[in-house]
Order: sequence, then C-alpha cells, then structure tokens
Amino acid sequence: MTKIFDPTAAPVARAVALAARPVELRGLRLGLVENTKFNSDTLLLKLADRLRERHGITMTHMARKRSPSHEVDERAIAALKERSDVVVSGIGD
Repeated sequence: MTKIFDPTAAPVARAVALAARPVELRGLRLGLVENTKFNSDTLLLKLADRLRERHGITMTHMARKRSPSHEVDERAIAALKERSDVVVSGIGD
C-alpha cells in the first residue's frame, strides 16, 4: 500500500501582542534589520532617508541577519533595543 502525505496544514490561530505605535516619529531613533536578500539594505536605507526628511527620525543602527530564513540573533536584538526607539525589518528582491 502506498501512502501519500499532504504537506499542507491549516493555519494555527494565535494571539500576537503588537508593540504600541509612537504618536510621532520626530526625534526617534530608527533601527533597521536587513535580511541579506539582494537590495534589502538599499531599500531600507532609502526608507531611512525618507523618514529622516519627512519626520525627523534618525537611523542609529542596522542589524544584518545571517540569511533570510534565520532569526535576528540575541546580540543584534539587544543592540536594537539599546539604540532604537522603532525598528523596521525589510526584505529585498
């Protein structure tokens, strides 16, 4: 008898607590997380420039993931927490 396995699964619902959004961006410190995909750093730096021009936000730190599929390592998370008020994680391609 041949068994066929279905690799699909129904999504699992779970509660996610989102961080509070700042009322205003002016004066805040921006941290960036780039995932090593082509152009992800370029995209994030352009975003940082626009946020600086339009909202007075300052980019203070960029963390680089080991690969797109890896999590942000604990040291990078600690640096982002210490140096940033808001963080944007971006992708490329």
